Amino acid sequence: MRDAVGDDVGRWPAGEPGFWRQVVEQLGTALLVLDTAGRVIAANPAAERLLGRTTAAMRGADAHDLLHRDADGNKVPRGRCPLLHALAEGKDAQGEGGTYLRDDGRLLAVSWSASPLTADGSVKGMALLFTDATGDRRIHRERTARTRALEDLNERLSLVAEITDVLGQTLETDEALARLVRLLVPRLADWAAVDLRTGSGEVHRVAVTGPEGRDAGFQGRRAPAPEETGAGEDSPLERVLTGGGSVLQERVAAVTPTAGHPPLAALHSGFLAAVGASSAVTVPLGARDRITGALTVVRTDLAHPFDQGDLEVVGDVGRRVGMVIDNTRRYGRQRAVAEAMQRNLLAPLPRPGHLQLAARYQPAPAGSQVGGDWYDAFMLKDGALALVIGDVVGHDLTAAAGMAQLHGILRSLAWDHTGPPGAVVDRLDAAMPIITTVPLATLILARVEGDPDTGPWTLRWASAGHPPPLLLSPDGTACYLEAGQGLLLGTGPVGGTGRPDATHPLKPGSTLLLYTDGLVETPGSDLGTGLDRLRRHALALALAHEPLDTLCGDILAHLPPGSTDDVALLALRVPPP
Repeated sequence: MRDAVGDDVGRWPAGEPGFWRQVVEQLGTALLVLDTAGRVIAANPAAERLLGRTTAAMRGADAHDLLHRDADGNKVPRGRCPLLHALAEGKDAQGEGGTYLRDDGRLLAVSWSASPLTADGSVKGMALLFTDATGDRRIHRERTARTRALEDLNERLSLVAEITDVLGQTLETDEALARLVRLLVPRLADWAAVDLRTGSGEVHRVAVTGPEGRDAGFQGRRAPAPEETGAGEDSPLERVLTGGGSVLQERVAAVTPTAGHPPLAALHSGFLAAVGASSAVTVPLGARDRITGALTVVRTDLAHPFDQGDLEVVGDVGRRVGMVIDNTRRYGRQRAVAEAMQRNLLAPLPRPGHLQLAARYQPAPAGSQVGGDWYDAFMLKDGALALVIGDVVGHDLTAAAGMAQLHGILRSLAWDHTGPPGAVVDRLDAAMPIITTVPLATLILARVEGDPDTGPWTLRWASAGHPPPLLLSPDGTACYLEAGQGLLLGTGPVGGTGRPDATHPLKPGSTLLLYTDGLVETPGSDLGTGLDRLRRHALALALAHEPLDTLCGDILAHLPPGSTDDVALLALRVPPP
């Protein structure tokens, strides 16, 4: 040291004083010695080199005021200095986040350690060791930046994966787009808007969402669709819709739509202005050769604009959404054809005197499938009324075609048959593997016997593994008709006795419901619960004297959520006395 430390803080430890001075001066770690007031007493050569200051220039100066700064070069309040706290308490201390000011004005990141110097049981000063931590801090910043980049990438990939999963859960375009914008806001953007091309040559803004789900009044707006090629370079939305590729607006210029703006450009710039956009990304929905629309996402914070990475993520989302929209539109066309076919196979109901009939068919809520559920009612040769409810195994066009086959064969077999329904069902079961493609089916065939105008009426039926009919009586009771049960169609010969039949009187004012299992079976619920729910709900409607057609509609309207099957429902009401 340039000055003997012992002159101020006591004598050196036992040994050769020259030896310890040599150790300190050759020490590679910077060392400052402070007195009890925090003034610099001595410094070794390593400290001089690191701070760019001589011992003579530092001696007597307050070390905190001279050296200690924050990361921006500002003086640190004395009350926040851990070294001064340690000096006042006479305790060891260390730190990793300090910053010292060199003589040339540069800031030096340091790691430091301080120990009190004592003599005769009292603190005489503090020895402060410190090292250059600039490299460590740079490494830490680089490591932090890499970690944040990986976290950001993982978040973006997770968002894309979640969007893909959620969009795959529905084949309804409106529902898919509503789910999309709810996922994008606020995780990726502050606002999101979806524009779709329509078959009438327009662009329709079908979904807009922002903070708290607000739509800023832009949802539902329309504008003429641009040409496939040509103008549109001045408007990101036009450029995207005409195949010009995705557009990243890192800084959205303030543009006020005027009467001279093309309608589509005005729609886009007006939206950005209305929501206070500072940055925006617009990407096509679908591939370049099949663009069904555009997705625009907006940020309003100037400090966090979209970047190239965001453009790639949103572009990937746009391609996936385009495929979903294409699939849902194709599904919609297929489903419309399938449903039309299904409904056309269901014959109109007869008008059997004073007996009332009503029926409903409801397709499955999801998938491009139709089922094999059907109902039928027709007059028999002997004047009885035939009622049929059935369900072919499967949920596709094959099942619907099989239903049509059984429908026609059963009418032929039953029309002139005056015997019990079970015998007709047996004949149908025997014919089914020969002249149809149906593997298995359930069915109820019933005869309503009695004068159509005056009665009395009796129900005679046979069931091939089908849910039991529900009878609602005018006295306020309801019961399932469990008798007459036999095996499913397609399971093989029943035996020498044939299928069982059952009979039950139909009192004046009673209502009979025949239905398929989609009405009482839902995922996560057992059959008993579904049957009880139907009984209670139908009875309440009957006691309210709802018209038969209204009763059928209300029953289907109260199907529990989660149903995945189609439903057929046939209702008969006997006139009151």
